[in-house]
Amino acid sequence: MRTNRIYVDAEFIVGSPLELPPAQTRHLSQVLRLGTGDPLVLFNGDGRDYAARLLESGRHAAKVVIEAGGEPEPIAPLRIHLAIGISRGERMDFALQKAVELGVQRLTPLFTKRSQVKLDGTRLDKRTEHWRGVVVSACEQSGRRRIPILDKAEPLEAWLETQSSGGLLLDPAAPIALPDLDAPNGDLALLIGPEGGLSPGERGLACARGFRGVRLGPRILRTETAPLAAIAVIQALWGDFRGA
Repeated sequence: MRTNRIYVDAEFIVGSPLELPPAQTRHLSQVLRLGTGDPLVLFNGDGRDYAARLLESGRHAAKVVIEAGGEPEPIAPLRIHLAIGISRGERMDFALQKAVELGVQRLTPLFTKRSQVKLDGTRLDKRTEHWRGVVVSACEQSGRRRIPILDKAEPLEAWLETQSSGGLLLDPAAPIALPDLDAPNGDLALLIGPEGGLSPGERGLACARGFRGVRLGPRILRTETAPLAAIAVIQALWGDFRGA
């Protein structure tokens, strides 16, 4: 039996009713077609799932009762921070969605010299809100009970200024492969460029801030494929794939 799992930005109190926001109400009634008495699972990002049941269900209003709180999500052995050059349309959505499913804790979209997407002001705010929706939806699907941090997009140079401990830079020309590295100590920043990769100058800046170039294999991967392959390898080597 499928579990219907919904994110709601609200405080949950076991035994108390909760009126759902309009977006979740529409999703329950028009997409999932749930009715009064149906069970569902809610989460709000505090690290737990909450069993709930629909008290009222309609096109314009829905109310649930919180029945029980679940166990907290285990703390990840490796906290992965993905910083990725902004790519066009669905490529960026795909990369963020799958990175969340694979367990990253933080995401930072970056403007780089080869980024083909220009965003500022209201357009950037709208795109950031869209990306947050992608992140939340990926958590709903994958069972994550904590929402990864999504930073507002910023220029690569500005972001590098805040990175004192370095990290890994995906570079198909690097002499070192991921499995050749020692295990990181708790935190790992992973930097990946947009379509066309980072410029030589940007790679130089990253290396000057302590980033180390690593390769995945003999092939050059697309910007939406590279982070997924890298994160999967990282999780298998040092992260929570080892205990799966």
